[in-house]
Amino acid sequence: MQQKRTFTDDLGRQVEIEFPPRRIISLCPSQTETLIRLPLPGQVVGRTRFCIHPRPEVESVPRVGGTKEIKFDLIRELQPDLIIGEKEENTREMILELEKEFPVFLTDVVDIPSALRMIRTLGRICGAETGVNQVADEIEREFARLKPLQNPLRTSYFIWREPWMVAGNHTFIQSVLETCGFENVCLSLEGRYPEISLNQLQELDPQLILLSSEPYPFREKHLQELQNLLPQAKIQLVDGEMFSWYGIRMLQMPPYLNQLLDRLESL
Repeated sequence: MQQKRTFTDDLGRQVEIEFPPRRIISLCPSQTETLIRLPLPGQVVGRTRFCIHPRPEVESVPRVGGTKEIKFDLIRELQPDLIIGEKEENTREMILELEKEFPVFLTDVVDIPSALRMIRTLGRICGAETGVNQVADEIEREFARLKPLQNPLRTSYFIWREPWMVAGNHTFIQSVLETCGFENVCLSLEGRYPEISLNQLQELDPQLILLSSEPYPFREKHLQELQNLLPQAKIQLVDGEMFSWYGIRMLQMPPYLNQLLDRLESL
């Protein structure tokens, strides 16, 4: 039986919900995947078009728009008793409009510790604290098996081209890079995902360049373009989901990252 309970979200907002929530809308891809795969008493009844995992389960969940704009009429039709958003993914204006009609709980993930906290929070507000904490504990054990580089590499991690953009400070990606023993040379640039010119890149002179598969789908031709610019650098195409999809996907990260680190050590 549901009852009213009040929780404090990551932004310090008091959110009153019917507990445990039965009909959840998720506005963040990483959280949608996490919520669907966690042992929850409720179900995800709405998602954004960017919420593409886990397949095939997610394909049957109605789409309510994107992470920056949504269709309020569809959300009203779905009658959620909880909407879960993420500070980085969703706009303040959108959240303010949503909370006029629905309980909206916001998370704020910026690194590995806050991602683990987010998972445990989802279990707490969704009425599955024990089972979800077990998942978070397993993720912590997996990350304890991560073997960082013995000799840190000066690194840049690219997320976009035209304009070229990299992962900067106060991002989940930066937390993963640091945990792996990569020294992010782009932390001196302003912003969390700063633009960078190729001249700036040459001046920063990274030993390693990582080209992500998302949000921009870097390919071999882009690798060669940068290799011509920085012939001494190691350049690798990497699975962006293994650096940026926090949540339950973090169970898969350490094995992938250990393989990447082993490969780099042998280059």
